Amino acid sequence: MDSQWNEEDAGQCNGDDLALRVYTSRLLGADARLVMHGGGNTSVKVHGRDFFGRELDLLYVKGSGWDLATIEKPGFPALRLEETCMLAELERLSDVDMTRELRALMVDPGAPAPSVEAILHAVIPHRFVDHTHADAVVTLTNNPQGDAIIAELYPDCLILPYVMPGFVLAKQVWVALQEEGLQSYKGIILAHHGVFTFADDARTAYENMIELVTRAEAYISERYAPARDRAASAVDLLALARIRRAVSEQRGEAQLAVLDDSSDAVAFAARPDVAEIATRGPITPDHVIRTKRIPLIVEGEPDSSVSAVAQFARDYEAYFAEHATENLTMLDTAPRIAIWRDHGSIAISSTLKDCRVVSDIARHTRAAIQAGEALGGWDTLSAGEIFELEYWSLEQAKLKKGSGETPAHLGKIALVSGAASGIGYQTCRELAAAGAVVVGLDVDASVVVSLADLGGVGIECDVLDDAAVIAAVNSTVKQFGGLDILVCNAGVFLGQGSVEEMNIADWERVIAINLTATQRLMSVAIPFLRLGVSPAIVVVGSRNVSAPGPGASAYSVSKAGLTQLARVAALELAPEGVRVNVIHPDAVFDTGLWTGEVLASSAQRYGVSVENYKTRNLLGTEIRAVDVARMIAAVASDLFAATTGAQVPVDGGNDRVI
Repeated sequence: MDSQWNEEDAGQCNGDDLALRVYTSRLLGADARLVMHGGGNTSVKVHGRDFFGRELDLLYVKGSGWDLATIEKPGFPALRLEETCMLAELERLSDVDMTRELRALMVDPGAPAPSVEAILHAVIPHRFVDHTHADAVVTLTNNPQGDAIIAELYPDCLILPYVMPGFVLAKQVWVALQEEGLQSYKGIILAHHGVFTFADDARTAYENMIELVTRAEAYISERYAPARDRAASAVDLLALARIRRAVSEQRGEAQLAVLDDSSDAVAFAARPDVAEIATRGPITPDHVIRTKRIPLIVEGEPDSSVSAVAQFARDYEAYFAEHATENLTMLDTAPRIAIWRDHGSIAISSTLKDCRVVSDIARHTRAAIQAGEALGGWDTLSAGEIFELEYWSLEQAKLKKGSGETPAHLGKIALVSGAASGIGYQTCRELAAAGAVVVGLDVDASVVVSLADLGGVGIECDVLDDAAVIAAVNSTVKQFGGLDILVCNAGVFLGQGSVEEMNIADWERVIAINLTATQRLMSVAIPFLRLGVSPAIVVVGSRNVSAPGPGASAYSVSKAGLTQLARVAALELAPEGVRVNVIHPDAVFDTGLWTGEVLASSAQRYGVSVENYKTRNLLGTEIRAVDVARMIAAVASDLFAATTGAQVPVDGGNDRVI
């Protein structure tokens, strides 16, 4: 590893120790080989003053919920140093008592909760303390000969066996310090846990970390060359969707299934021994909260994923039964990572952000496992020790902290046509706000940017191009694991005029886009919707179906045909659990269909002003695209789980329809 210390950047801290603490914390957090997704912690000891201006020694330590890669000064709550050190002298301290006492020692009660390693940071006498879960170091401790290797590599470090984080670890270090101190040591190596380095200046503490981890990396690289990567083979997308549905059903809620078919992931999944080596345990027990102890292994026939997930659940229940103590409630039994034989790894979670975290952990884990195997074996902590951390009360508190009402579409995958503007765009907004991952299709290239702004994926796609539609649906499934919601919204309003005067080119284009293209999109999506979670198709029709007006024959006929298509699809797909419903909006003037010219022409036809035309419904209200979008999102949700074949008006009430 190379030190990323930059004298000019550090100089901007102007000698402010807390600013330097932020600076080097970010250097550590920026390297995933050292710190992954909120892991690791750092601290600095300074002289400060309390509310009354009295001088006292303070410990600023990383706060819970902050990531070292992006941490700011508010991410370091300040604790009274002397009293924090005193906690290490106690014979025992429960997690509940430790949390309460640390909270009581905070100078600012409104600051984030301090790291569970706060006591350990306090008892190390140096001003700057850094702690990482460096892949290379932990890989060496996860080795049958790990003790000998670490002793050889780190004669200038205090080496300690694994114990639980928190008070137990702080007590272990405190006892060791009473016996020999740290004067002759550069750092502390904690088996299966990571590295601590320390110094009275920020640069030395940071560069000691870089130097110690470099030793481990050099040791590994001298003895191990990664296997050649393997190109990904074609993915059976229906098989991927089956895996996702099986895991979602096991967890009891929709899950995304993000496939990593990078060459190194495929090479690992193709190893003959992958089922054995991948299921010995995580790099560090800290990962178990994100990944569970072991991954799901999927191999064999396409339908084998159902039985594999069921077996994973039974094994997890047995693991819980073997290690559980009184008053513990079993977590869900669904996997978070799947190793798909010859295809790569699959990250499983209800949000794309969490899937990316899980995927990163899987990437680091497979590299460490293969290096460990080449160096004599991959030997992690026992199942019991990992269980202890998985069900540690402090870790459970972290998981529950953000819990609340589950968004209606959390973990769902939605595809919306005509998504660049109007009803389509607003529908994407509503679905994304309700937790769905949304893919929007539109012939307008602006859909790429507008969907990215929503955290979704925009695809420039002409719905008249069958190949482009197939590619878009396949891309959606490949990226996220399946498809649950299809919103058929793409449409045009052309060819105003009487039936007698209708331009045949306009007629054919309206029918092609509004009706035929929708049938083609549905036909491509239905095989994946069958494997979706509470799957739903929502078709955007029109008030013109029930109450057509003169001069819009092509549009009215296409929407009537579309409605009939949806009714037939509802009959065909109901036995397979796929719901199909139609939304009939009317006079939604903030859409691309309603140009100023069209609006003026329609108002003139009815002999009213444009403003009166906009509100000429029974409720006297103007219908907006967002009103239609909210109904679409609702109809696609479990609120309408018992509804199919319905036609729902969003028109302010129309006397001709009623």
